[in-house]
Amino acid sequence: MNWVKIGLFAGGALFGSAGIELLTSKDAKKLYTQCTAAVLRMKDQVMKTATSLQENCGDILADAKEINEQRAAEDDAVVEDADDKAAE
Repeated sequence: MNWVKIGLFAGGALFGSAGIELLTSKDAKKLYTQCTAAVLRMKDQVMKTATSLQENCGDILADAKEINEQRAAEDDAVVEDADDKAAE
C-alpha cells in the first residue's frame, strides 16, 4: 500500500469537509447576499442605460426619417420646376 496516496486522499477529504463548512457559514451567507445585491443593483443600472439608449435611438430614427422626407419633398419640387421649364 502506498501511504502517500492514502495521506493525500485523507487530506483532501478533510480539506473538502472544512471547505463545505466554510461555504455554509454565516459569514459566507453574508458575502453571498452582498454579492447578489450588488449584481441586482448593476442589473438595474444596465436596464436604465439600455432604456435611455433605446429612447435616444428612437429619437434619432424619427429625426432621420424627417430629414429624408424633407429631402424627398425638395427633390420633387426641383423635378417639377424642371418639368415646368421644359414645357415652356
